Amino acid sequence: MEITSTNIAKPTTIVWNGKTQTTGIYKSPTPVGIYLEKEDVKGDEVSDRKHHGGIFKACYLFSEDHYAYWQNLYPNLDFNYGIFGENLTVKGLDETKITVGDIYKIGTALVQVTQPREPCFKLGIRFGTQAILKQFIKHARPGTYVRVLEEGLIKPEDKMILVQAATNSLTTTQLFSLLFAKQKDQSQLALIVNNDAIPLKKRQKLAAFIKN
Repeated sequence: MEITSTNIAKPTTIVWNGKTQTTGIYKSPTPVGIYLEKEDVKGDEVSDRKHHGGIFKACYLFSEDHYAYWQNLYPNLDFNYGIFGENLTVKGLDETKITVGDIYKIGTALVQVTQPREPCFKLGIRFGTQAILKQFIKHARPGTYVRVLEEGLIKPEDKMILVQAATNSLTTTQLFSLLFAKQKDQSQLALIVNNDAIPLKKRQKLAAFIKN
């Protein structure tokens, strides 16, 4: 896997349900790279700290490989790297193969795969339609958040190198599908509820679906 683009955002004002708010989803490439800190990317706008940023969502990765799929669905949209709100656009990132808890070296940073991105209305605003939310869930290629174990600089063309593979875990796609499944797979729940790469609150919500 290789970094295609590093992306950050300046605060952008949007109007949603008659209310004005700021967002950091309008990201664009920065050729000098990005510096990963413990709870966010240095210089990147994180407007909604309740749902973005923090230890388990310090940086968001999305696969360059999926751009063609979305360009086919939205041919009139101007596609630039960062359109999905990702900090890192990654060539070769496959959510069916990366596993929650995997540890990677990227540039001088060390990161751990935490949780998939769950789409919200701001992605709909970015694409001009809220229909993308159901499309995004159905496609099940959500990218992944990571937590930063060692802060560092990441630049375009840096490699994403697996340092330590997680064991007894789920792939990012499996966890994403589990989150939205009406009937939760009990064996998958058992694998994930004690995985400390996932925030405790999310694990507790999933644990509530375990049948005694």
